[in-house]
Amino acid sequence: MVNTGFSKAELERYSRHLIIPSFNIAGQRKLKEAKVLVVGTGGLGAPLLQYLTAAGIGTIGLVDYDVVDETNLQRQVLFSVEDIGKSKVRAAEKRLKALNPHIQFNTHEIQLTSENALEIIREYDVVADGTDNFPTRYLVNDACVLLDKPNVYGSIFRFDGQVSVFNYTDPKGLKGPNYRDLFPAPPPPGLVPSCAEGGVLGVLPGIVGSLQASEVIKVVTGIGEPLSGKLFLFDALTFETRTVNIPKDPGREPITGLVDYEAFCGETGAPPETIGKVKEISVKDLASMKTKGEDFQLIDVREPYEFEIAQIGGTLMPLNEIEEHVDKISTDKTVIFHCRTGIRSAKAIKRLEKKFGFTNFYNLNGGILAYADEVDPSLAKY
Repeated sequence: MVNTGFSKAELERYSRHLIIPSFNIAGQRKLKEAKVLVVGTGGLGAPLLQYLTAAGIGTIGLVDYDVVDETNLQRQVLFSVEDIGKSKVRAAEKRLKALNPHIQFNTHEIQLTSENALEIIREYDVVADGTDNFPTRYLVNDACVLLDKPNVYGSIFRFDGQVSVFNYTDPKGLKGPNYRDLFPAPPPPGLVPSCAEGGVLGVLPGIVGSLQASEVIKVVTGIGEPLSGKLFLFDALTFETRTVNIPKDPGREPITGLVDYEAFCGETGAPPETIGKVKEISVKDLASMKTKGEDFQLIDVREPYEFEIAQIGGTLMPLNEIEEHVDKISTDKTVIFHCRTGIRSAKAIKRLEKKFGFTNFYNLNGGILAYADEVDPSLAKY
């Protein structure tokens, strides 16, 4: 009997791959021999991991340090209500092993940092970036460049998705662009909201993550043309797609090492809008002021639809309309501004202080999410 390198169970499991003429057992063998690292097990990581596991990638690494939250379940389909509060990496590994027992899973239940990224990524052939923040995206990109690893990138926001393959070397030996050729520097802090701040349609990460999985398979097996030098754009609302070319930037500074990416992206510590620029008050202090019946004004700068979800007694004055309400804002008593996390309310304070000279404003540190965590657990966290 010919030794194919696969058990009878594997041959039957992957039979629909094996009968594709351009894929066949040679392609499946490349999948089995491959080592793929998926950074992030959330919205994008969930479909990525499920389809790579089902496809037969031999070794899959999972990197995440977060735990499952109820707000994740709208889109992170690896998890269930029984997983709330549990490690994402451990819950994902359990689910994926049940999907395909022939796969080796390496779990990295830590935050990817400048100190450990090279050590972790070095052990893999391909990296799939399923993260949702700029520091980690630049970190993954730079580590992949330094280690000469292809980086399959995806991002999502509200109804829009992006996919590309960075740092890919084609069969002719030509190296494609990397993430810094597309985005040489991160946007100013707070300019681009995260999915947690701006929202995302639940099915979108399933679509984009599946496309990333397809690109990983193409990179590993050598079939087709990966999205190297191209950025695929998808609009779920209109079902319009575009593919734009990404040229390499000959004037870009070479990547010679890893840096402090939190500092590089301006995301050290508290939101930049609050650091040394606006006065703050804690949610516990606000609760105490309420209990004591102190005289103050509480202003909520979120949107009306957010106000319907949860509120803590503030007067609604959305950030984009805040200047229209200036005559309703007290000048002779403490005024406390809040939003979901404290970022938008800090922006409102800075804007009003600069234009109208207010000196009696305070920002609620952590916003309504912190209030729900520390003061009133009955509030919906969204």
